[in-house]
Amino acid sequence: MKKTRYLLTILLLLCTLGTVGSVVDPQKKHEVRAVWLTTIGGLDWPHTYNAERQRQELCDILDKLKAANINTVLLQTRVRATTIYPSDYEPYDGCITGTPGRQATYDPLAFAIEECHKRGMELHCWMVAIPIGRWNGYGCRQLRKKHPEMVKKIGDEGFMNPEKQATADYIADLCAEVASRYDIDGVHLDYIRYPETWKKIGNRNAARNNITRIVRTVHERVKCIKKWIKISCSPIGKYDDVTRYNSNGWNAYSICCQDAQLWMQEGIVDMIFPMMYFRNNNFYPFALDWKENSNGRTVVPGLGIYFLSPSEKNWQLSDITREMEFARAQDMGFVMFRSKFFTDDTKGIYDFVKDQFCPYPALVPPMKWECSDTPDMPYGLETTVSETRTDLTWKGREGLLYNVYASMQKPVDISDARNLIATNMRNRSISVAKGNTQQSETFFAVTSVDRFGNESKPIYSYDDRLTDTTNASFKLTMFSVGDNGKLYLNENIKQIDIQYIIITNLNNQIIATRRIGNDMSIDISQLKEGTYMVRSVNKKGVSHRLGWFMKRLSD
Repeated sequence: MKKTRYLLTILLLLCTLGTVGSVVDPQKKHEVRAVWLTTIGGLDWPHTYNAERQRQELCDILDKLKAANINTVLLQTRVRATTIYPSDYEPYDGCITGTPGRQATYDPLAFAIEECHKRGMELHCWMVAIPIGRWNGYGCRQLRKKHPEMVKKIGDEGFMNPEKQATADYIADLCAEVASRYDIDGVHLDYIRYPETWKKIGNRNAARNNITRIVRTVHERVKCIKKWIKISCSPIGKYDDVTRYNSNGWNAYSICCQDAQLWMQEGIVDMIFPMMYFRNNNFYPFALDWKENSNGRTVVPGLGIYFLSPSEKNWQLSDITREMEFARAQDMGFVMFRSKFFTDDTKGIYDFVKDQFCPYPALVPPMKWECSDTPDMPYGLETTVSETRTDLTWKGREGLLYNVYASMQKPVDISDARNLIATNMRNRSISVAKGNTQQSETFFAVTSVDRFGNESKPIYSYDDRLTDTTNASFKLTMFSVGDNGKLYLNENIKQIDIQYIIITNLNNQIIATRRIGNDMSIDISQLKEGTYMVRSVNKKGVSHRLGWFMKRLSD
């Protein structure tokens, strides 16, 4: 405990005195950078009931998030016993069409997933678990008609009863529905706790077990469908009292019966997004407590950026930026509540993130606890260079995603986030515009990424093992041309898996394809006089340029 206090004191001092970029490395390659995108009442989206304008509005939001290198969107998908997609269990929410239960003319969730993935961002379905809205609201009425046994009335509000096994099964059914129908990246459980208005909780251990049962049931159902889908929750920001700091009567474990640290220990969640809408000593020691008890899972502090608004608590920007620096120092990332306060640049938060804190993309940390296998690397990378751009195409195994790196130096360092130019690509091609001031050659690397976040070794736009080393008399280190009309591969590349040799002219047109002989040679006696390029091709179709030679009539 003394060690923890000492570390906390040092970090707090750094976060208080440091300036942006001076405390922590701004070039994190793996870091969750997320926003909660709220749909209830159209708070963040949508602000219209016109389908075309809804789609455009969402694209505009996602473009701004992408420009700030946000990589994760938590989209409110289940609202109040209502949804933003065509569900077999619950009706449409009124935020989509203006009338609860009315069918939309498009699938908002499918559209949001596609647009997030186009931008290399993950989409997690944010499912509000326990509250189901006003007792006479449309969603609550429909649910209590079908399942009165799992609905409880408190005041004018309806809630799902966490003490019923049927509640756990029903919430898991909803999560399984989105997991099976959609290409989502995560299921995010919100308000997975007893309401503060629940008067008689009784046995607290039993109550915690009831909430844990819901999380466990969701985990079991979803992981059976797609193991790579991330299960996450947003517990109350303080787990419990910590040494020297009291939670002031509001915490996850003792008050709201959320044993979220147990969920991480048991492995039934992959990520935790605690709602840490506090400042100073109400934030730092409790954030550190989450991290120290994470069991290797991803902890992402939720930041209350809405408090920056003068109509709320009128926090200073530095209140949030110091928390972000502290979280980065602990490898925790950040998630902001809510999206609109971020994209509206409240107190300058958007510009701070875009221009100073996250100037480069970052990848979501891999789920090594689910799978740690290295995926197959891409192959067959080809580049076409023009005056204005470089076009890259490659091949790869189905089901993989791709990251692209660029650097003015080689080898391209894929550990450096500053070299990332595209993440989680579904396509196997990219066109990269040349900058106006670009004076030298740009080198590229492409890696494969599986759905767990594991990354392959890179394939380069240049060959980091084989390079042209032709001397003035055309004597090559990669191969040699014999007097007998044969081309021989030299000793230093015989260990490489080469199946074919391709001969092209200087316009890259294929002249001949030859299988390698047992003596590592090919016959070139029938080639006409001229200058030729030589490329190797292995069993996977990966091609390397070996060099060039000149064919004379005397050869």
